[in-house]
Amino acid sequence: MRLVLIGDGDSPHLLKWARALAPRVELWAVSSRGFLPGFDAVLPPERRLALGTNPRFEGGNAGLLKALPTLVRWLRQVQPDWLAPHYLTSHGTLAWLAVRWGGVRARIAGSAWGSDVLVAPERSRVLRWLTSRVLRACTLCTSDSRHMTGRMLALGAGEVMTFPFGLEALPELPATRDEHLFFANRGLERLYAPGRVLEVFAALSQGWPEARLVVAHDGSERAALEARAAQPDLLGRVAFTGRLDAETQAGWYGRARWYLSLPTSDSVSVSVLEAMAHGAMPVLSDLPANRELVVDGENGIILADGELPGRQRLAPLASRADAVSRQLHDWVGEHALFPRSVATYVERLEQLGGQRAS
Repeated sequence: MRLVLIGDGDSPHLLKWARALAPRVELWAVSSRGFLPGFDAVLPPERRLALGTNPRFEGGNAGLLKALPTLVRWLRQVQPDWLAPHYLTSHGTLAWLAVRWGGVRARIAGSAWGSDVLVAPERSRVLRWLTSRVLRACTLCTSDSRHMTGRMLALGAGEVMTFPFGLEALPELPATRDEHLFFANRGLERLYAPGRVLEVFAALSQGWPEARLVVAHDGSERAALEARAAQPDLLGRVAFTGRLDAETQAGWYGRARWYLSLPTSDSVSVSVLEAMAHGAMPVLSDLPANRELVVDGENGIILADGELPGRQRLAPLASRADAVSRQLHDWVGEHALFPRSVATYVERLEQLGGQRAS
């Protein structure tokens, strides 16, 4: 079965999909940008196409659409059974146009990543129509939460497989960890509410002089966040690391007792799953997908909108922290290992036959 993965080859998440798919299908890949070096161990250059564009997932991707003729010529040579676009309002649109107007004879298995379904359709009627049209063009879709699956079905999707975009392997739980350490690593952009992360930490750590917060990743909000962290209540207690490689990030997951993720919109987050797998207890915003992972007070904390909790909010979990960490780790091992999910996904593609569209 010949499958063409279409997405951002500079994303480690797309590389993760490629690694999981490569042993199971004849894999080819198209990137709207370039390819991470890790693709060299997965796919030879002759099975890859880099379009060299710079797509913005919020829309306005005329440059990406201009690459459509190049994509169509390449796909006609490859003759795939399946196109597998990731992020529907950009790469999904390319796949749909290649089949609908470019004459590429393939079926589409589209994967939603979150904001392409949960945010983009609410921005304009055009984006809502486009998302709906792409979903209806897909023979199969994937979603990483029941909440997002419901939105996809409401927008016109047919068959949707729901599984977390989980871990490639389950890490060992660390023998010890820092009871006073918080870790956060979502993008420093407004969608992920990094300013609220700082305010929540400031509230939690009031009267807790040992508490520290490490903030990884980068983004347009970083300068404002650093200015906030320089104020007296947080001075010397927040460290910004920038982007981290996977090994360094895993070290912080394993060291921290607490993990903060407070976006205003999200599906099941890979970062939250990673934190759980390492036993870091999650403190999350009140979103439907987060409630699929965490029961407030049982295996993590769900904060109401605007809630600024004191340290006492953490006390019930802190009193049985090691048991909760083990519970989180074991749940990921049972429900969110990615290779197992991808194997089921490929089986379904094979059942559907990979028949090329007329």
